Amino acid sequence: MKVCAICGKGIRSGHKISHAHNVSKRKWYPNLQRVKVITGGTVKRIYVCTKCLKKGKVKKAA
Repeated sequence: MKVCAICGKGIRSGHKISHAHNVSKRKWYPNLQRVKVITGGTVKRIYVCTKCLKKGKVKKAA
């Protein structure tokens, strides 16, 4: 299962409701990007959500 390595954001579930109020299950997926990150002097590839990327919580490897 894909989750953000920084904030832990993952898949959310809920209901899709039509105009006639027919209810079926659905999922909301976070916008995760696979990014090269410098952690502890080594370069790793991790999944990070775009909010964490925009906030600068991750030091990207060049």
